[in-house]
Amino acid sequence: MNVIGILEKEQEKTSVPDFRPGDTVKIYSKVVEGGKERTQMFEGVVTVRKGRSSNESVTLRRVSHGVGVEKSFLVHSPRVERIEISKRGIVRRSRLYYLSEKVGKAARIREKRTGKTDAE
Repeated sequence: MNVIGILEKEQEKTSVPDFRPGDTVKIYSKVVEGGKERTQMFEGVVTVRKGRSSNESVTLRRVSHGVGVEKSFLVHSPRVERIEISKRGIVRRSRLYYLSEKVGKAARIREKRTGKTDAE
């Protein structure tokens, strides 16, 4: 393996969960404001997941106050503290660019049922 590959392997995080486009994910990232650093959470639907190893990035989309907001994060960045999966979605595409044109109920994604129900 070459030197760059070894360095990339060292910088990868092992705590990244297995998530796909269509899943609703919470990403906790460190934000510097003035001289202070705090953790900020961004929750949205995964529209794109690109790249491999340490160059991997993910784009999340959510609607905030009636305005669509998309934000990209580097998955293995030191600024990203942790990633949590809220819901699993059922989609047939790997890039969900069509969601940017949809509004309200039309932008919903079917949820994958996992685990046991309360009746059991």
